[in-house]
Amino acid sequence: MNWLDRYGYSLNLVAVLLWPISLLFGVAVRLRCWLYRHGFRRSEIINVPLIVVGNISVGGAGKTPLVARLVELLREAGYQPGVISRGYGGQSAEWPRHVVADSDPRQVGDEPVLLARRCRCPVVVGPDRVAAARALIASYTCNVILSDDGLQHYRLRRDLEIAVVDGFRRMGNGACLPAGPLREPLSRLRGVDFVVGNGAARGSEYLMCLRGDTAVNLADPYVSAALAGFRHSTIHAVAGIGDPGRFFDHLRHARLRILEHPFPDHHVFRPEDLHFPQDMPVLMTEKDAVKCRAFAPEGCWYVPVSAQLEPAFEENLLKRLATVAMAKGVRREHSGVNRRARRLPTAPPIGEEVKDHGQETAGSSGVPGQQGSAGVRQGAAGIDLQGKSAGLSDP
Repeated sequence: MNWLDRYGYSLNLVAVLLWPISLLFGVAVRLRCWLYRHGFRRSEIINVPLIVVGNISVGGAGKTPLVARLVELLREAGYQPGVISRGYGGQSAEWPRHVVADSDPRQVGDEPVLLARRCRCPVVVGPDRVAAARALIASYTCNVILSDDGLQHYRLRRDLEIAVVDGFRRMGNGACLPAGPLREPLSRLRGVDFVVGNGAARGSEYLMCLRGDTAVNLADPYVSAALAGFRHSTIHAVAGIGDPGRFFDHLRHARLRILEHPFPDHHVFRPEDLHFPQDMPVLMTEKDAVKCRAFAPEGCWYVPVSAQLEPAFEENLLKRLATVAMAKGVRREHSGVNRRARRLPTAPPIGEEVKDHGQETAGSSGVPGQQGSAGVRQGAAGIDLQGKSAGLSDP
């Protein structure tokens, strides 16, 4: 458990003592945003629509699966999407860098390699996202750009902003760094175009559910197995993501017996990290798999997850994007409406019963779109949230 997990998600003495510093941090980020908004600091404009997918809290909230789903959605709508990212953890000496499926994650970051493998679309990374966006447009035929993270990178002018919220951990104690987990004050969410709740959504947020019931073998990606097939024995669960507990809960929800092995986000794995005294299968996240594939021992599997979104969110996003694209003179191929209509029923309608492995599920079983007692639409984890946890005031 890191510092923020220990103190940033509850009201405690350490957080209270650090709260004055968090107030100063909040003032600084508000001032920086104001300077860009009023033209005292320059924002660079890209000549194609640019959608930023980010969050205001430190740690993973589910941005990368959402970006992967949006790439698919935009293709279905006739666009040619590309992705830019900071390439966090990448040690390249030159930026920006073009990322392909077999790029070294140590050079360009783990999440960009995951997106390149999963989406098969152009991906360019670099700390300077303006340079990355321009390199993407110069090198590929892209008419819309998705920025994986970068909500706080105001130098790059964005057309649409999507903020992802962890539906269960929410905003912790509501304080900015260092007293809490927030990069920006809570009021920042009122300025974005869409707020997506990962696993649970409140109020006007849109619900996103992550689904993954299949494991893929690291040694041979053509070999896969249902998660249910691992119930016969205890397995080692490895996760080096922002919230390892989310992955562990996902495996428990599949009724697996696990031994937890959490690592820090963007952990640089070594062969010894995957060698355990017990001879049991090892399950890890897809993000970790891109770093472990070269040296993983036999018996290692990863669990890819896919984001399922409310149809209303996808429709509203495409409508907003069409307006932006028209203003920027971007044309798209006219895709058939029927293709999208065939896909939409895969996401269960809000509040309705669905079938899970042939069994009718409802009530507190964790059905996507389930309505909680506090007006919370819940996702697959099936956790009943009772309103906002006590925290510090919005700095």
